[in-house]
Amino acid sequence: MIYPRSIEPSLLQRLNAFPVVGITGPRQAGKTTLAKSIVKQLGRKTVYLDLELPSDLNHLHNAEFFLKENEENLVILDEVQRKPELFPLLRSLVDQHRVPGRFLILGSASPELLRQSSETLAGRISYLELTPFHVKELPDGDFKKNWLRGGFPPALFATEEVMAFQWLQDFVITFIERDLPQFGLTAPSQTLRTLLQMLTGTHANLLNQSAIANSLDLTIPTIKRYLSYLENAYFIRFLQPWYANVGKRLVKTPKVYFRDSGVLHQLAGISNSNQLLGNQIAGASWEGYVLQQIIANLPSSILPYFYRTKDGSEIDLVLVRGNKPVLAVEIKMSASPSLSKGNRLALSDLGNPPAFIVLPHNVDYPLEEKVRVCGLEYFWKYIDSIL
Repeated sequence: MIYPRSIEPSLLQRLNAFPVVGITGPRQAGKTTLAKSIVKQLGRKTVYLDLELPSDLNHLHNAEFFLKENEENLVILDEVQRKPELFPLLRSLVDQHRVPGRFLILGSASPELLRQSSETLAGRISYLELTPFHVKELPDGDFKKNWLRGGFPPALFATEEVMAFQWLQDFVITFIERDLPQFGLTAPSQTLRTLLQMLTGTHANLLNQSAIANSLDLTIPTIKRYLSYLENAYFIRFLQPWYANVGKRLVKTPKVYFRDSGVLHQLAGISNSNQLLGNQIAGASWEGYVLQQIIANLPSSILPYFYRTKDGSEIDLVLVRGNKPVLAVEIKMSASPSLSKGNRLALSDLGNPPAFIVLPHNVDYPLEEKVRVCGLEYFWKYIDSIL
């Protein structure tokens, strides 16, 4: 079963406007499936090359000749980070014959990581990020399964839970031993495994690079470099603090999250719902899962932050348009949630925007004026009208 992805309308729109469109996102998120689905909707002749296949790479032995011969076709280049030397050629070819939809490039690395080893396509390319499946893309809206297994299709749609977590285990091993070295990170695999295990305990908390460096007997610059690669490979996310209020003593350290809850659970030794709900990281896991769901569905004009002061005032997620907080979200596991004193102080600091407490329960009710308690499935009907 192939499910529609939420970025499909944007992808079609950009292919009709930009000469090069890039779909980035973690490996196995479904980029290739999406590209092949879009081709059918476009009704255009296309050429697809998987740059991990030697047979497809052979077509690019004389890349300039091959791509010029196909200048009227949409050329799809999958896993483009494997051949960064193509970028200067794509730029030249686009400048010689600038029409929409010449190239669709797929990469398992962020635009920032691609730029480190390639010529820029600035002004010629529009990037879209494809995340693993989020709950709004699932016809049954089963957030519990999505939360436990994460959003990678082979894990999410596996027929048995044991096979889902076997896939996640293999995915993490491949990521450490193959993907990161291909991206340019040369580090002992055991060190990277230990780092990821340490990050499971840091998930949804402030990042302490000094403590990690000391534990691994590495320098802080080395840890920063490792974390940068993990971020640019879409494995972890840094959520930055909102600190426009200069009159407060604010926390200015980012929080760190695994982007995919299934990966977090595999690294934490969790493989079923009972293990998850009984684990000490359950609350942090739920926070990270909800955070990812919301961020994956934000319009580009809205930026996510958290808010925390030195005296303990805090909000898990603050959505900001321009320089103004427009929505605050607290993410809790409690069956009888309430706002703490620190939450109320934080909301006051932020100008008292509409606030939500999001729970893993099927509930929806007002807690007080401008504060609503709801499950994730109800949250969407409110957020669209506010944002």
